[in-house]
Amino acid sequence: MSFEPSYIRLYESGELAKRVELADEMLKSCDICPRDCHVDRTKDEISYCVSGYHPIVSSYTPHFGEEPVLSGTNGAGNIFFGNCNLRCFYCQNFIISQNWKVERKNEVTFERLADIMIELQEKGCHNIGLVSPTHFASQILRSINIAAGKGLRLPIIYNTNAYDSVEILKLLDGVIDIYLPDIKYGNDEYAKRYSKVPNYFEKAKLAVKEMFRQVGDKLTYENNVVARGLIIRHLVLPNDLAESEEVLKFLAKELSTNVHLSVMSQYYPVFKAKEDILLDRTIRESEYDKVLRLLDKYDLKNGWTQEMESQETYRPDFDGNREKPFSF
Repeated sequence: MSFEPSYIRLYESGELAKRVELADEMLKSCDICPRDCHVDRTKDEISYCVSGYHPIVSSYTPHFGEEPVLSGTNGAGNIFFGNCNLRCFYCQNFIISQNWKVERKNEVTFERLADIMIELQEKGCHNIGLVSPTHFASQILRSINIAAGKGLRLPIIYNTNAYDSVEILKLLDGVIDIYLPDIKYGNDEYAKRYSKVPNYFEKAKLAVKEMFRQVGDKLTYENNVVARGLIIRHLVLPNDLAESEEVLKFLAKELSTNVHLSVMSQYYPVFKAKEDILLDRTIRESEYDKVLRLLDKYDLKNGWTQEMESQETYRPDFDGNREKPFSF
């Protein structure tokens, strides 16, 4: 592998260790996401994300359901973190994101998380995919520092709901190689109603702008797999509850028309979505096509779309693996 993740230089210079301590300080009055709960998580005080000092790992595995440029032939080395700083009614990972009493039993040490990264590297994975990392960003930074000392050399993916603190993202500058935010809503009211999160779009825009500042709109490839860059996901919701046009307009007007976008069609009503008349169905082909037409309207050139499938033929599995094919 000729591509060297930039965190290696930060590790060798000692800069990475300094950032670990700065991020740890943020946990003492926790503001590592925009909820700003200000509890001392280094003393295992908990608040909205129901997570203390140590990271919670629900599972880890070579994963083949991501965009093809991330999964490659050997899979993304995904680590699924338990709990979440959102409360999405329709979360396909609700078994691990909103099952707090069970997930607290899956706490691991920083050293164990580092070893998991090494295990995934030894299995031949192309990268380390941090899935729902926001509420453990500080802990992850510490574990990457440990893993780098043990020989970790894979690019790292930050697969997030985009409700991230700009301050913690700045500490991740040069540590994260691939940002993979999912901008869920272009409307703060829908976000508050369906994900129980305040000021979502406002905060997500600031976070994604910071990600863009760090890695830009170009993708760097190593052996046909992305090794550095930004891919922005957007899940189309029924009844335009994601207000997709506002999301695409933001990308085109405030980032770049060359940014890479993954427009996802696999919405399926699970968890509390079954109780809401506006969410209790899959999306219609016409709804997805409408969003695809907006790509042309805003001259968004790069990315992936998905084939539509019927409600009868698609079911998400328990950890959110996506079997629906992506295409350019």
